[in-house]
Amino acid sequence: MSITRFGLAVGLVLAVTAAGRADESRDLFDGKTLDGWAIDGPAADKEGKPVWAVRDGVIVASGKVFGFLRYDRQKFADFALRVEYRFAPAAAAKDRGNSGLGIRTGVFDPKKSQLTRPSWAAYEIQLLDDAGKPPNAHGTGSLYRYAAPSANPVKPAPEWNAVEVECVGPRIKVTVNGMMVLDADQTTLADIPKKPAGAPVPKDKPLSGYVALQSHSGHVEFRKVQVREITRRPGSAALPAGP
Repeated sequence: MSITRFGLAVGLVLAVTAAGRADESRDLFDGKTLDGWAIDGPAADKEGKPVWAVRDGVIVASGKVFGFLRYDRQKFADFALRVEYRFAPAAAAKDRGNSGLGIRTGVFDPKKSQLTRPSWAAYEIQLLDDAGKPPNAHGTGSLYRYAAPSANPVKPAPEWNAVEVECVGPRIKVTVNGMMVLDADQTTLADIPKKPAGAPVPKDKPLSGYVALQSHSGHVEFRKVQVREITRRPGSAALPAGP
């Protein structure tokens, strides 16, 4: 083999290796601390207790204050986010857990809550303790407000659930407990009639941004927060969403 051909071969191997590393999953949560994460919103509730903490290897959200825990070290464009979560059992149906995952979002500012929360500024994948309920645009696995999942395979509290959100270009897929429940193209989603002034229409929502966990209501725990960056070949485009 000539030196030139050898050099090309080595370069190809290195390129493939680099691409492979880019497409491997990595942990965003070290299991011990909140290093790399930023609290957007109050850090403590009215009683002075932390909204976000790490206990026994999991991220804990008290669910008493509305806010987000945002991975602050990097923005993501094309990626798959995988999270395992569970809610604490509720004494009454009205107190069941409510949380979500912010994707491709910006920094949440409580003073501009309506415009900066992921569900308006970008997208939120809804997480609820709603096992057994029919799927809808406000239920687990939904692109909150914009698109309902095809099924609701969520397990009831306090069981662990796994959700994966894959974003490639304008296409967003959601898988819950191994079942794909949503495949949507944000350029084709209908707008919401009543929304905050200045909130972007679906097709104009960002294709890159932060990922975040939500504290809304009810005790919720997160573990195995992982991301896999997806490398697209130059000139390739996201496939159209399925029917």
